[in-house]
Amino acid sequence: MKSVLGIDAAWTEREPSGVALIADSGSGWRLVQVAASYDAFMLPASIADPVLRHRGSIPEAVALLGTASQKVGAPVDIVAVDMPLSMTPIVNRRASDNQISTAYCARHASTHTPSVTRPGRLSDDLRLGFHAAGYPLAVAEPKGRAVIEVYPHPALIELAAAERRLPYKISKIGKYWPEVAPAVRKASLLETWRQIVGLLDARIQGVAHALSLPPVTARGHELKAFEDVLDAIVCAWVGACLLNGRAKAYGDELSAIWVPEVR
Repeated sequence: MKSVLGIDAAWTEREPSGVALIADSGSGWRLVQVAASYDAFMLPASIADPVLRHRGSIPEAVALLGTASQKVGAPVDIVAVDMPLSMTPIVNRRASDNQISTAYCARHASTHTPSVTRPGRLSDDLRLGFHAAGYPLAVAEPKGRAVIEVYPHPALIELAAAERRLPYKISKIGKYWPEVAPAVRKASLLETWRQIVGLLDARIQGVAHALSLPPVTARGHELKAFEDVLDAIVCAWVGACLLNGRAKAYGDELSAIWVPEVR
């Protein structure tokens, strides 16, 4: 049994974080559970998600790992997190940020610049929490259980064999399609999501079944919740690629961003 916990970690405590758990018992990767917040993920699998609007909270490594292990029946192998992580406190751009930006700038997938306040202490506490639970930060090929940093934009470029970053962020919808009506923008966004779901479903069983596209009339927070779970599954997929020997680290001895190598 192999398993990966993917986390689309919010950079502040106020915003919810998507969580996805995937496993492979020998017949291919399958989606075990996905949720749009830590609290929703902690619910028993037998209980339908009753959360109407997901809220942010502080990630608790031991609780998340315990819940994930209980759901798959074995300890998690890799925790893949979409958040800047480093062996030392982050104060500005890191070697990993610069290397990703060099490799993917022409494809419009440079990294955001982290700072001492964003994600700041939230990043340090998350890394230390998982380290204390037996999951050190991996900046090179891990020799056991580990937490890794991932970045969905280059991962999706590789997944889709795309020339540039995919237009799938709800906050950027006006920039993606500035000259069309809002309803058309939403329809275009949903079409991009449909394509991503299809690509992920081809590699992880159950993704399409678990992720029903929201309607065009969905509210902003509902669309953001879908985006968060989509990112969480992308994170988990990168972790699966690492376990399968198909991921490359960009960075140095302090930080590394892992990108899948799709062959």
